[in-house]
Amino acid sequence: MQKRTLWTTVGIAAAAVVAAGALAVPLLGGTSPSPAAHPSASASATAATPAVPSVSAQALAALPEAQYSAVVAGLMPFAQTVTSDTVFHLRADAPLFGSDRHTPVARFAATDFLQQPSTVVGLRRQGAWELVLTPARQQLPSAAGSSGAAAQTSAWVPVAALEPAATPTSRVVISTKDQHVSIVSASGAVQQSFSAGVGTTDTPTPTGVTGYLEQRYVDASQGTGEHPIQLTSLHSSVADEPYGGHDGGLIGMHWNAATAGAISHGCVRLDADAVAAINALPLGTLVTVE
Repeated sequence: MQKRTLWTTVGIAAAAVVAAGALAVPLLGGTSPSPAAHPSASASATAATPAVPSVSAQALAALPEAQYSAVVAGLMPFAQTVTSDTVFHLRADAPLFGSDRHTPVARFAATDFLQQPSTVVGLRRQGAWELVLTPARQQLPSAAGSSGAAAQTSAWVPVAALEPAATPTSRVVISTKDQHVSIVSASGAVQQSFSAGVGTTDTPTPTGVTGYLEQRYVDASQGTGEHPIQLTSLHSSVADEPYGGHDGGLIGMHWNAATAGAISHGCVRLDADAVAAINALPLGTLVTVE
């Protein structure tokens, strides 16, 4: 598959969304009404939890969009494996905050590069804040040195910006050692398992981290036929653009004739049955790489 063309196609779609301009948003702050807390939420906010600052529509529009190809230094690296989440959409473009939760560092657009509602994965509720995974990078591997860059990032978003959506009941687990992809139920039972091709030694698939299914689309010109390409929020931790494209080193799961061995630039190669099984899962499904 010719990765350069694939990711350039995505980039063009993303640019169209950005060019359309930021959506108008109300001021966010104080004790705005919020969606019901999910099971992982704190019982109550602690005295140390910062209040949500107000962010004007003008200030929000000036922030960089935390899209798949962006690098935003203020985002927080996320190097954990998790087994449960809550999925949201955005009421409008929303500010993302780093660890201090004082000054916004990026903008989470209400629609993604395919002009579909952005999928937001929430991990933890703290008062008027939700810790979420983001589609952007915090640092490029070329700037990170031998330690490598974070494959996944997180940020705080005001709960008032979130609209609850259906939360997946299964998750995807990728084993780079065993070279297979499994769909696992909430109880931990393996529902389906498939052989998979993973990254080489020089361009490994990042491990010890959880991301999520961000979006999917079909592009037969990339050699994937009618099988939808499954994009995750994960990125290569060792190379800025291992595929020679303009996608920011995005990790995807896609069809390929070869589905065994350490053979890819970091993506996960699957057969037709595996792609169909992953495609049946809702966006926001957690993807853990071991």
